[in-house]
Amino acid sequence: MELIELKTNIRTSVGNSQARALRRKKQIPAVLYGPGKKTVLLSVYLSELERALKKSKGGQALLNLVVQNGKTYTKPAIIKELQTHPVERDILHVDFYEIDMNRKIKVKVPVVTKGKSKGVELGGILQIIRRELEVLCLPLEIPESIEVDISDLDVGDSVHVKSITLKDNIEIPADVDFTVLTIVSPKAVEEAVPEEVEEEEAEAEEAAAEKEVSETEG
Repeated sequence: MELIELKTNIRTSVGNSQARALRRKKQIPAVLYGPGKKTVLLSVYLSELERALKKSKGGQALLNLVVQNGKTYTKPAIIKELQTHPVERDILHVDFYEIDMNRKIKVKVPVVTKGKSKGVELGGILQIIRRELEVLCLPLEIPESIEVDISDLDVGDSVHVKSITLKDNIEIPADVDFTVLTIVSPKAVEEAVPEEVEEEEAEAEEAAAEKEVSETEG
């Protein structure tokens, strides 16, 4: 994975009014922090951030932050959190996490399937239970995706995390052998729908009850 350059600027003030002023200039507030590092207040142009996100492959953008404040310096970082508006989905704030290029980090990588399951050809349905897996690896060795070959899977078969083969230097830091995907019969899916609907409705009610925008800077 390559480093994607992203220009940022130092900012010296915080608060709602400052955040609104930045957004009027098509910028958003940001912070850069890391283990043993002092938090740095930044701003970044929204268009440049979106461009960097589009360039990133897989689930994680590996960035070379160019910090401008009279003099310029660079910091390798990943995006730790993107705060978005709950309705409009606009990016409101971004947290950058400084990394050491020589130390392994935990990142989430998307799961993709390869081939067509014989169980699916017989009428089964592919259910991907984990669409992302957390891996531990060096920053430049972050895989774009974790590929799972499903060609030999029949109805009732599953793929567990321990059966996934990764490159030697990449680990899955999980203590349990959870299911990543499975091939189920259409009948099993139909029987599971009412319970799933109930869970989704409960989650929707809980989300509605807590529907408040939490912004540290507006």
